[in-house]
Amino acid sequence: MNTPLAARFTARGVALFVLSLALGLLSACGGDSSSAQPIPAEIQKVFDKPLYSKTTWSLRVVDTDSGEVIHDLRSDQRMLVGSVRKLFSVGLALEEIGPDHRFRTPIHRVGNVDGAGVLSGNLVVVASGDLAMGGRTNPDGSFAITNFDHNEANSLGNAELSAPDPLAGFDALARQVRASGITQVAGDVVIDERLFEPFDFREEFNLSAMFVNDDVVDVTIGPTGAVDWRPRSAAFAVQSGLVVGPAGSAFTVKLEPEFPACFGTPGCTGHVSGSLPADVVPPLTGKFPLVRTFRIVQPAAYARTVLIEALARAGVTVSAAPVTPNPTNLLPASRTYPDATKVAELVSHPYSDYVRYIMKVSYNLGADMSLMYFGVNRNATTQQGALALERTVLNDRFGIASDAIHFEDGNGGGESAATGNAVAGFLTSMSRSANAALFRDAQPRLGMDGSLAFVSDFKNDPTLAGAAGQVWGKTGTYILPDPQGVSYEAQALAGYITTKTGRHLAFSLAANGIGPLPGIESVIPVFQDQGTIAAILWKLY
Repeated sequence: MNTPLAARFTARGVALFVLSLALGLLSACGGDSSSAQPIPAEIQKVFDKPLYSKTTWSLRVVDTDSGEVIHDLRSDQRMLVGSVRKLFSVGLALEEIGPDHRFRTPIHRVGNVDGAGVLSGNLVVVASGDLAMGGRTNPDGSFAITNFDHNEANSLGNAELSAPDPLAGFDALARQVRASGITQVAGDVVIDERLFEPFDFREEFNLSAMFVNDDVVDVTIGPTGAVDWRPRSAAFAVQSGLVVGPAGSAFTVKLEPEFPACFGTPGCTGHVSGSLPADVVPPLTGKFPLVRTFRIVQPAAYARTVLIEALARAGVTVSAAPVTPNPTNLLPASRTYPDATKVAELVSHPYSDYVRYIMKVSYNLGADMSLMYFGVNRNATTQQGALALERTVLNDRFGIASDAIHFEDGNGGGESAATGNAVAGFLTSMSRSANAALFRDAQPRLGMDGSLAFVSDFKNDPTLAGAAGQVWGKTGTYILPDPQGVSYEAQALAGYITTKTGRHLAFSLAANGIGPLPGIESVIPVFQDQGTIAAILWKLY
């Protein structure tokens, strides 16, 4: 990890930081709201729609250049914000480790190599928390992102897979091991995931510092019902009982079990069943393949298997069986490894690319990892320790009181909540950071990309159409199961606007208690309405 921020300031940087901090604290603590203007009639008209008859709205709009509070509606009331929480976890990590930070995942040998290339010991992969592990690199070296990310394929009903080979990084590591002179590993392969203490992710699995394909196996379904999956490995296989039904018939796809407990044991298999109507049009993308995912609930065991297979492809044999639980009992007592024993190393894209990935698609695991990057850099190795440090820094550096926020994790899970003051204040402070442009541009753009790509109804009004691409914002959704469909607890949108006249605004918008709705598709009008409100702010100022 990089040196903590405090040690990197120059004298001029300290002076600028103090000025920025003073302005940021003024904003975060509430600033002067006495001159705030009434809610514009065009926005109030949206608030007054019948859909929102039981909804509580909050809106905070601040001019980031002057600190002027333009609108202030219930900004002291803590509101459910969902993934808007990611602004904090990713923003603090960006400040902490810097945009140029690269994650380095080495392989060390524990034992000696003889003249024939036989390692009389083990290979240890030291997990660094690299989210991509070389699996998102396009041929031109850029980082691959799609608008409909596979991490949400099961909840959204489909996804668009990125093109690169998700195992490319493991193959690169294996080739380096072979180039080091090793031809045979007489011992075992072990994953050292002790960077931090693994923690529960939404009761699905324990998130650790080791990743393969974002910890999912992608299942692709073709128009004839043919099923394939990636990565292909002895670690996990897929069997299909999916059938094609007549046009107009029921459309069902079921994965069993969605969270397989068998990883690390031979023959681990998931099953796909259901019926695919002959005339079905896949949701979101409107084209095949249809994508679903199985969660890799034991990332270390899975990574161990795919690395052993990659080593075999590179000409390195491993005596140990490829499919077993990760043998952590073989790890050395300390996580410190001598440089002389390093036989391979995978170097990631810069963190700036990860910031864009996490924010554009609202990548939950990436936001949780960002919280841990921040925490580990300050010697916190548990999720709760990182959350406590975050609260302290938000209070001391940004003037955000602990009771203004409630975050249960790094991604916005559970009843994540914050006041409009806290959100707009943090955004205002970040607008004065050296990382301001990256932080803004990483957020989805209204009507253009990421989770705001489809939010385009505002374009139907010619006076608002120019807002496309001039609003950068993070969406947040909180939905609970309901006997009638879903209970829509909250929808939020927060970020930046470059207005029609060139002003720079930070805004926080939240709607809580929308109520029961028939299904997940019913949330779309609320996204559209919040996009329209942002476009109105663009037009008015």
